Amino acid sequence: MTQSVGDSSASATRITPGNALRPEDIAQATRQGAAKASEDVAEYALRLGDDALILAQRLSHWISRAPELEEDVALGNIALDQLGHARSFLSYAGSAWGKSEDDLAYFRREPEFRSAHLFEQPNGDFAATIARQFIVANYQFPLYRELTRSSDPMLAAIAAKAVKEVDYHLDHSTQWVLRLAGGTQESRRRIIAGFKLMWPCVGELFEDDELTARLGDAGVVPSSLRAEFDRGVADVFTEAELDVPASPPATGGGRHGRHSEHMGYLLAEMQVLAREFPGASW
Repeated sequence: MTQSVGDSSASATRITPGNALRPEDIAQATRQGAAKASEDVAEYALRLGDDALILAQRLSHWISRAPELEEDVALGNIALDQLGHARSFLSYAGSAWGKSEDDLAYFRREPEFRSAHLFEQPNGDFAATIARQFIVANYQFPLYRELTRSSDPMLAAIAAKAVKEVDYHLDHSTQWVLRLAGGTQESRRRIIAGFKLMWPCVGELFEDDELTARLGDAGVVPSSLRAEFDRGVADVFTEAELDVPASPPATGGGRHGRHSEHMGYLLAEMQVLAREFPGASW
């Protein structure tokens, strides 16, 4: 597979700062038949793409609403990073079924989405959004790092670009957790409440199933990430003098199309324009 920018003969798996794999490159490769995911890899890529897409939709709501101008920019950029990850994973997933990233983003019904419940949770206040983002970043960073070793070259290439961006997301959310926990009584109360709200969704992120077992070294076993996640969270919570919430785990089911009550409203807003004017471009 070749790229359309940078070194035109570069391999998709050789990622450098000046020669990174773009979603457009993946879409072009799938259209030309140069890259096609197997059924299992496509299902796995769909999960990762849906996680990123739904989170991007949630984060984009903070643009012009964040507590300070710098956060408008920061959360907007994180949303764009997540959208880029979604486009890459969904373009690759669609290659197995002859579908584009837009087909998968805008023309699937709620039960066809495979995102975990955490990503679709409402933003709440700023502290709740930071709590969700901190959990997400501590999950995605080791996930993408391990996925760079995937036996599937395209998954490895997407992860190699994504992990560099999530490294920033992790630092950003960590600094805000420390700032809110160590600020005023009100800011501390809110970040504690934010983690209590989001924590029941953590367990679903690390659940293994038949798909992750079948993938072998093409994917990452979710449960293998839990120990590092717990250590990363514990280090920050210790510094912030926070306790890990004792909230019981939620039922979950997003990986198999069973979503929370929030998902339908999110999809209605995200998909309305594409469904109202199918095939439109500008």
